[in-house]
Amino acid sequence: MSLDASLASWLILSQIAGLGNEGLRRLLQAFGTPEAVLQASVSSLSRHVKPVVARAIAEGIDDTSLCLVADWLDDPQNRILTVADDEYPQALLNTADPPLLLYVKGRLDLLNVPALAVVGSRNATTQGMRNAEAFARSVSEAGLCVVSGMAQGIDSAAHLGGLQGAGSSIAVVGTGLDKVYPAANRKLAHQLAQAGAIVSEFPLGTPPLAANFPRRNRIISGLSLACLVVEASVQSGSLITARLALEQGRDVFAIPGSIHSPQSKGCHALIKQGAKLVESAQDILEELGQRPAANRPTSRPSPEHPLFLHLGFDPLDAESLAQRSGLTIAELSAILLQLELDGHIASLPGGLYQRIT
Repeated sequence: MSLDASLASWLILSQIAGLGNEGLRRLLQAFGTPEAVLQASVSSLSRHVKPVVARAIAEGIDDTSLCLVADWLDDPQNRILTVADDEYPQALLNTADPPLLLYVKGRLDLLNVPALAVVGSRNATTQGMRNAEAFARSVSEAGLCVVSGMAQGIDSAAHLGGLQGAGSSIAVVGTGLDKVYPAANRKLAHQLAQAGAIVSEFPLGTPPLAANFPRRNRIISGLSLACLVVEASVQSGSLITARLALEQGRDVFAIPGSIHSPQSKGCHALIKQGAKLVESAQDILEELGQRPAANRPTSRPSPEHPLFLHLGFDPLDAESLAQRSGLTIAELSAILLQLELDGHIASLPGGLYQRIT
């Protein structure tokens, strides 16, 4: 398809090195429209941006990138929104630094649905993954869209849960939408493109650069009413999303965990700082004034196996468990295997076991 003049102007300006959102906003305030910015003289532009940037605007960009976008827009799943478009997400528009362009693949309507950001560690525990999927499924069934970053771990589990409900899910990514990162999430990306949405502010062709992932976090929180942190270490990027959510006036929720787990320490730090401790999706829905979906159990019933008198939700090694239970290692191994196959416990690195239901 051919690009209309207005969108082409937005795209050109979005790819000028050194301009950025703030510089482009200044130019739009001064000249009114992207087309007018591109028609302005270098001397006029230099009153609002650095001379080197003004010269870059006057020179424009290679048409190759515009042709790439035109081809990408041939797919009816794909759209580009500017802040001037009616479909641009209002929640994001009302933040301090909304992206001036959004590339969208999938359902455009989800961008203006009430949403919950669900984030957490890439190196999640089995229990954390289950919690993320269960919470996301419940809030999606209640009509909230689940927003996350399509990273491995908690993000992926949250998207899978969100896709199971009517609210569905949005992934905000740190690459161009013609790339899938991480590659292991290619199947998930396809599911999101079909039943949810994938969003990026970065031009097509943008590779997975480390600096882009913290930047996209403001979009995750900006699209949402609140942010839930499921698991996070004290150095987790999820805490950046939580901080941005607070700066944007959003509520922050955190799920507590074992005091021995490094993946719980970030959540515990957030709770100490005033985040709301939540134990179920119902806690979140009540805080946000949303009705839960009817007739859906919040979790699987827990079994009453005698071994659970000795094995709790904190990881424990088999030798200690054998000593506590009085079972031989052979007897214990058979029981642990069956409980793991039934989905009630998880085996962890280092020969540890943990109850998860």
